[in-house]
Amino acid sequence: MDTMAHDTAVPAFSKNAMVLDSPEPPSAWKEVTGMVKNALIPRNNKPFSPSSFFSSCIKGLFPVLQWGRNYNLKSFRSDLMAGLTLASLGIPQSIGYANLAKLDPQYGLYTSVVPPLIYAVMGSSREIAIGPVAVVSLLLSSMIQKVVDPTVDVDTYHKLVFTVTFLTGIFQASFGLLRLGFLVDLLSHAAIVGFMAGAAIVIGLQQLKGLLGLSHFTNSTDVVSVIKAVYSAVHQPWHAGNFLIGCSFLILILIARFLARRNKKFFWLSAIAPLLSVILSTLIVFLTRSDKHGVKIIQHVHGGLNPSSAKQIQFTQPYIVECAKIALVCGVIALTEAIAVGRSFASVKGYRLDGNKEMMAMGFMNVAGSLSSCYVATGSFSRSAVNFSAGCKTAVSNIVMAATVFLALQLFTRLLYYTPVAILASIILSALPGLIDYKEAMSIWKVDKMDFLICMGTFLGVLFGSVEIGLSIAIIISFAKIVIRAIRPSMEVLGRIEGTEIFCSIRQYPMAIPTPSVFLMRIDCSFLCFMNANFIRERIIRWVTEECDTMKEKTGDKLQSIIIDMSNVMNIDTSGLATLEEIHKELVFLNLQVAIANPSWTVIHKMKIAGLTGTIGGDWIFLTVADAMQTCLSFKRDSV
Repeated sequence: MDTMAHDTAVPAFSKNAMVLDSPEPPSAWKEVTGMVKNALIPRNNKPFSPSSFFSSCIKGLFPVLQWGRNYNLKSFRSDLMAGLTLASLGIPQSIGYANLAKLDPQYGLYTSVVPPLIYAVMGSSREIAIGPVAVVSLLLSSMIQKVVDPTVDVDTYHKLVFTVTFLTGIFQASFGLLRLGFLVDLLSHAAIVGFMAGAAIVIGLQQLKGLLGLSHFTNSTDVVSVIKAVYSAVHQPWHAGNFLIGCSFLILILIARFLARRNKKFFWLSAIAPLLSVILSTLIVFLTRSDKHGVKIIQHVHGGLNPSSAKQIQFTQPYIVECAKIALVCGVIALTEAIAVGRSFASVKGYRLDGNKEMMAMGFMNVAGSLSSCYVATGSFSRSAVNFSAGCKTAVSNIVMAATVFLALQLFTRLLYYTPVAILASIILSALPGLIDYKEAMSIWKVDKMDFLICMGTFLGVLFGSVEIGLSIAIIISFAKIVIRAIRPSMEVLGRIEGTEIFCSIRQYPMAIPTPSVFLMRIDCSFLCFMNANFIRERIIRWVTEECDTMKEKTGDKLQSIIIDMSNVMNIDTSGLATLEEIHKELVFLNLQVAIANPSWTVIHKMKIAGLTGTIGGDWIFLTVADAMQTCLSFKRDSV
């Protein structure tokens, strides 16, 4: 039986030939063109025709054409209730976030009309609610005001906001069209957790201006400047009525949210609390005429249809470069938040969210929004949670919400004249606790200390520096982490699990037994290149030297062969090839036979071109570690 098995086995030299005679891997150009082709042309087995291609592109661009066929009255009832509930939360939040972006209240309402309508026909998420959000509003105001002060030149500030929104949409749509979703992942999960927490605290501190009814306040976003501004302001005359109104309704909103969390049936209570607070506070100020006694009100809110802002978008110097930088940051942050929100609810509902379609939908809606007096919109977690709890079935809930906000713009903006500024601050403050995820931060600490450093670096950078500093710290530490791991890759000494042909790390599996006279190691890096080649060479030579000395002391035997498992090395550059050649020369000088096991497609191709297979010897390049081990043990017996 053993003889038959031995006879039918593939000979070692045949396996070596399989490794050496493998076809050339695809070139980098072919990989790039293939990626673009897959992005632009739908993959199916049907014969190509212009009509089918156009139809597939249209359906891919407008998912509403697919799910809209099966839409029925029952689904509309659910979406109608969800949309109305969403509007009750979205209207006061939109006004508050516009204030955070240093824009007039109507711009927040405009942003809750056009972008949701565009997303409803282009987006692939059923639950995500579109509109202005706190973090992006802070990003816009904190970064644009460094270029133009909104209190000095309002018109130019508005032009820059619309230009940034347009460029943000262009960037987002380009990411989706060219399948560049990996750019969103430049900010790791740990960085996002730290950034959101820092931004939430900064936003909260900024609301002290409205909560205390202050006329003058710092434009800086760092915590030190804000605390100094508050300290200076409280020593000046201020009116306690603003603080009393803001805190009272903040407590009311938080109580409503607490009750909604305790009992899911009362989700509507949390959603309607902000709108109810606006109505009650406005009525109180109107009846008591508190505005005559120091309570600040938002006064006139422009109503009506979204006016065109196409002529305000500027592509001329000196601001276009700054606008592009701000747009890139806003685009990445907005996409990161929206896709994270969409995927979380999609996983609950059991369907897949297409990230590239989401990017294109977000891009087109922001381009359309920039032309209709809207600023950057994205998916809101708090409103999406309300939308989900209200039982939405499709993106029609966004259409219902947009229609409701539009009616409010047409009919009810005059009623907002006496709305106190403090109530807007309380609405924003009530939404901030959800951005501070301390439990996730503790989980990151337990799992990965380097990720926790990224999280805290981002958090402290936003808190004590600025939004840009926090994001820069996140990217710098993240890339430093990648570079450090690339420069010093993991390497393992392998042993055999007794009675098997399985070879694994002796550190991870102490039961793995090293083979006498054969030293087996594995390089655990995907790219053997100039950054890590010298480290790998020094580590291999040091390990081999130490192993030779150890064997002489313990058994008196000599080390005969070295096997380098390259199964994890996916690519190699010229420095890596030169290093492999140096390693081979040094080990041969020590009278050791070198074997290479399981090199990848690209690695063996480059080794053949560089002539390294001839230097090492084609008979010493193997398909598996087991083949290499068998040959090395035979080589030992033959040499003895």
